[in-house]
Amino acid sequence: MNHPSHDPAPGPSRAQGRGRRGFSLVEMLIALTISATLLTAALVALDASFKGYERTSDSASTQVVTRIAMDRILGLIRTGTDFGPLPDNILDNQRNPIRADYFEYVSGRDAAGNPSEITRVEHRWPGRAALRRSWPAAGSPPPLGFQPSGAGALWLVRINVASGTTQESMLLEEVRRAEFELAFEIGPKLTKATVDITVEPNVPSEMTISTGAVPQTVRLVSSAAPRRLRVE
Repeated sequence: MNHPSHDPAPGPSRAQGRGRRGFSLVEMLIALTISATLLTAALVALDASFKGYERTSDSASTQVVTRIAMDRILGLIRTGTDFGPLPDNILDNQRNPIRADYFEYVSGRDAAGNPSEITRVEHRWPGRAALRRSWPAAGSPPPLGFQPSGAGALWLVRINVASGTTQESMLLEEVRRAEFELAFEIGPKLTKATVDITVEPNVPSEMTISTGAVPQTVRLVSSAAPRRLRVE
């Protein structure tokens, strides 16, 4: 009686077994190097994207804050009387209008009609008192006499005429330039005031270095006229 033969189950040949092998050390190192390079590039791009977004947000925020400060200054001009500084000769077109890095006006009067409060808007450089410079609109501003250590600020100062006491509050920071042009007619009465403000966003220096981005300055120019005539 013949019994059927039992052949072993088919399996991989020795040649196929020898063909299956893992990655070599060199291949692993190459793969890791490529992965690390791609990951580094992705992180650098992500970091630049975040810093670019922050820079854009800072610029947008600076524009909003500057516009709010500008609206407040224009409101002060519209409601004030007896503005200064005054030009040397109102009839001289070379001296009127006058430009300055500040302006002031009578913001309060007593029962007799005399000035009781003076309000001043002035530009100050870091660590220094207000220079309160003025010059003809056709000319150039007087030199500062020093090298500013950074952008300045606009301050609102209220002066009590009787006591001489002052109340100060900051209107706007990071002000690189502030000029007020005042045009007068006989009286003297202010007919128009033009406000020119340049603000530099406060962007950290390391952001500029890493992204190569230059902070965008914001410049606003606007004009207003007093609603009230000079009180005699």
